Amino acid sequence: MKFIKSIILTLIMSMMGSQVFAWGQLGHYLIGYMANMQLKNSTRKKVEQVLGPMSLGRSGTWMDEIKSDRSYNYAYSWHYLTSKSGEYDPELQEEGGDAYEAILRLKGELIAGNLSPQEEAEKLKMLIHIVEDIHQPLHVGTGEDRGGNDVKLEYFYQPTNLHSVWDSGMIDRWAMSYTEIGDELSRRITSEMENQYRKATIDDWLKEAVSLRPMVYNLPENKKISYEYGYETRDIVEERLIAASVRLAQILEEIY
Repeated sequence: MKFIKSIILTLIMSMMGSQVFAWGQLGHYLIGYMANMQLKNSTRKKVEQVLGPMSLGRSGTWMDEIKSDRSYNYAYSWHYLTSKSGEYDPELQEEGGDAYEAILRLKGELIAGNLSPQEEAEKLKMLIHIVEDIHQPLHVGTGEDRGGNDVKLEYFYQPTNLHSVWDSGMIDRWAMSYTEIGDELSRRITSEMENQYRKATIDDWLKEAVSLRPMVYNLPENKKISYEYGYETRDIVEERLIAASVRLAQILEEIY
């Protein structure tokens, strides 16, 4: 009986580890929370009006939640894209679209207006989520391992995959709330840093992700990682969260 229970538990953990979500709920809440603090008052009020009772942080998780609704299946491939060397090549992307084109298209549609309140709210929530997604390095994939989902490993003795570790594993290990992490990281944002992030184009975002691949994929031969991997990559995770918040705030201000 104990053996059977052990097998069942292992299967459950493996299935959980293979979920294709980005940053996990904590990461999305965190980026939205930080972006909201950076917004101009006029932009913040407009965003709140469009999103209604849902906060900016909460809105970032919506696009993952609707994966359970088949009517939104058309947007599944919008969470990621493929880039070999930091370039955007339409030929490498899935037919249903990708994160790069979705960001540009949704932003353009929101600027153009003429949307119903529901359409505007949904498009805005999608844009928020995808901007956050694309700053998780493995959402700019190589096209060879499903953004690290096929890289099976053990993280603190639990079976999972590289994508899941970057989505939520490392952030969850910090054992802090999104407000605690957000307040800490926000203290580090200088005017120079903000200007540097804002000057970058979406094409630069892809180059950034690809430049981080050597560190992201720097795994031991036995594929068992814990404290050392988290220590070596924590600065990258924190930097990606900060970058995402600054650029999300920038895009919202350009729209509203």
